[in-house]
Amino acid sequence: MRTIIAAYEQTVRSSLELASTLDGPDWDLPTECPGWTVKDQFSHLAGVELALLGDPAPDVEVPEFEHVRNDFGKFMEVAVHARRPVPGPEVAAQLADALERRLAELPGLDPERVVMCPDGREGSYTRFMKFRAMDCWTHEQDVRRAVGRPGNLDAPAARCFWELMSAGLPRVVARKAGAEPGRSVAFRISGPPSFHVAVRVDDDRRGHLAEAAGAGADPAAELSMDWEGYVRLTAGRCAPGAVAVGIDGDRELASRVLAAMAMTP
Repeated sequence: MRTIIAAYEQTVRSSLELASTLDGPDWDLPTECPGWTVKDQFSHLAGVELALLGDPAPDVEVPEFEHVRNDFGKFMEVAVHARRPVPGPEVAAQLADALERRLAELPGLDPERVVMCPDGREGSYTRFMKFRAMDCWTHEQDVRRAVGRPGNLDAPAARCFWELMSAGLPRVVARKAGAEPGRSVAFRISGPPSFHVAVRVDDDRRGHLAEAAGAGADPAAELSMDWEGYVRLTAGRCAPGAVAVGIDGDRELASRVLAAMAMTP
């Protein structure tokens, strides 16, 4: 679990370093995460880490926001809404304090302890921390795009994002986009990090992910995009038209895949 903890720590520290450069108006800039400002992103991160430490949840009533679409969203909004009157630097300080407490706690936790992971499945605490690294990095990138200060795209936590989110590509291609049995769709992601994989649909209409060279030659469609574009699409941060995507092969199938790529709730 040490490698995963290091990835988690690196992206949170990178976010905190970014926070130290923000001025007053920066905190109120909207991000691609629906309904959340830059400060709200930091409020979310602080709230999750404090909850994991066992601190009591804020006692606030969440209004009926348009971007809150379900009970999970309402639950996530509590920590954010409670901090809306709190200045951005103070929210960042809360996250910094939570990080140090978490780093002191994590070495004593059993990495194989079974917990419920954010995808709704049970898994080891190591897998849970991979989700934490991914989530923290995803929100760091939300902030960086909002304030126009790109960076840390090839962070160790970016690999956590790829490993967890690429596992959803077979469902995107086979179930959501309805690719026919025997067909495959390739994804060429340029970075760093860079990936070239394909999903092939079997006779039972189930998708299987493999390196592109091992998933059958001549895919029905290949989608090419940069790493940041892939992240934005799979994290549900933008519509397909907002990302530059090269398409070879069956454009209609490729369009269905692009429309189905968002995997976050």
